[in-house]
Amino acid sequence: MARPREIIHVDMDAFYASVEQLDRPELRGRPVVVGGAADQRGVVSAASYEARRFGVHSAMPMAQAVRLCPAAIVLPVRMSRYVELSHEIRALFDRYTPQVEPISLDEAFLDVTGSLNLFGPAEHIGRAIKQEIRTQTGLTASVGVAANKFLAKLASDLEKPDGLVVITEQNQQEILDTLSVGRIWGVGKVTEKTLRSGGIRTIAELRRRTVEELEAIVGHSAEGLLRLAHGHDESPVEPDRQRKRLSSEQTFATNINNESVLLNVLMEQVEEVAQRLRRCHLQARTVTLKLRYGDFRTVTRSETLAEPTNLTQPLWATAEKVFHQWRRKSGGALRLLGFGATGLLPGQAREKMLFADPEAEKLKRLDRTVDAIRERYGKRSLHRGA
Repeated sequence: MARPREIIHVDMDAFYASVEQLDRPELRGRPVVVGGAADQRGVVSAASYEARRFGVHSAMPMAQAVRLCPAAIVLPVRMSRYVELSHEIRALFDRYTPQVEPISLDEAFLDVTGSLNLFGPAEHIGRAIKQEIRTQTGLTASVGVAANKFLAKLASDLEKPDGLVVITEQNQQEILDTLSVGRIWGVGKVTEKTLRSGGIRTIAELRRRTVEELEAIVGHSAEGLLRLAHGHDESPVEPDRQRKRLSSEQTFATNINNESVLLNVLMEQVEEVAQRLRRCHLQARTVTLKLRYGDFRTVTRSETLAEPTNLTQPLWATAEKVFHQWRRKSGGALRLLGFGATGLLPGQAREKMLFADPEAEKLKRLDRTVDAIRERYGKRSLHRGA
């Protein structure tokens, strides 16, 4: 008989904002909001718990966040610093198990089933990970321990910040039943509203319904929702989970139709994404532009490269080509412009079909030099003009 799984979900507390408070101790205890500028239609990437008390949360327009919390200290995103600490934390996970599935920079699932004989019960491993994160980085994490991913993630969110919750077969239904149906994976605002209109507000109320009753309310997703309501989830931890996309986008304070301005923004985005590709040892097969007009109509335009790459110049050449094609056919003033790299593959870029070897090496050296400068002095310290 297979041994029951032991899954840990680690979720860093207000990660970006906590890193800023770590690096600038004078900000501890103060409302810190990380994201784009309020006067440039920026959005909140992260908010410290001091800011959250005012109703500030991620994905909120920064202008709204500042209205809710006038004392907020608004800081720009420092992605290279967050990535640095994320890698440090990931290395810590690897000491306990190779079965690690990163979900983002600040959270991951760990399957420690095969590690129990070496490190003890999963709860002890969770506590050890929390303590090592605090000792090694100065940051706090919330940890959930359970027999599956759904329950482990749910547990990590129950006592934030700096919490540790263990859900067992004995207590899982007691914990689940009092929670809103919105806590179930796959239940968004629309589905939650639909369930509430059918008299289902809590997981306990959902669990008491039959599949047939639920199908009349939510259709084909009824069976899956019932399984989760009973605490059942068979999805495995996937350590080889690959990123599907890296992207960068900017929303403008006023709609922009100036071609040179748009191209300069696009170049900055290409440089940022290319640098992230190289840092993650990935290469892209396809580039995609996201273009949102002033009336909020959004279109995407893509082109697949002859060979995957993580070099800035071929990514830029393709992005510029796609931009001009869009401009000629359906150009207009933009509210938002974004660049994305998809079809991601592991390994170093192979450029032989795009460039002669000497040219490829020259481009690689240029990228390494630019990366080093931007890592040290910030992403706006140097970039190539469009």
